[in-house]
Amino acid sequence: MSEEHVAYMQAALEEANKAAAADEVPIGAVIVNKASGEIVARGFNTTRMDFDPTAHAEINAIRALAKQLGAQRIPDHDLYVTLEPCPMCASAISFARISRVIYGADDAKSGGLSVIEGPNLYSKAALHHKPEVISGHLADECGTIIRDFFKAKRKAK
Repeated sequence: MSEEHVAYMQAALEEANKAAAADEVPIGAVIVNKASGEIVARGFNTTRMDFDPTAHAEINAIRALAKQLGAQRIPDHDLYVTLEPCPMCASAISFARISRVIYGADDAKSGGLSVIEGPNLYSKAALHHKPEVISGHLADECGTIIRDFFKAKRKAK
């Protein structure tokens, strides 16, 4: 695992911690400009806060960068996210023309990219752009924050 992947995933984990602090499902994302290596957008889940079921970490980061650039497509960027993107987010990533998706923990229940468990959307002809997918970076840390969040929710009931 490269140091660069670790640093970017740690930044995504910082975003996930912001979500947890806001009582949102702790998923975080950052978008990195491939040429400069700079983090150019950040996002975390805000579905409850924004009353918006589409306000996932990936979508929030994509919206922020697209607005900043005044563009609907943001190629030449990599997206780092703590949890495997759901089908909605996987489609948005494709439509945004993001180059690579690097994610931490697999999501057997709702993931959209897994070849083993999920629908593996990037294998479908309906999506014209198929970003490279890299999984498993800081998977334990990324999975732990979500498991701990839901464990605390169950315990509070």
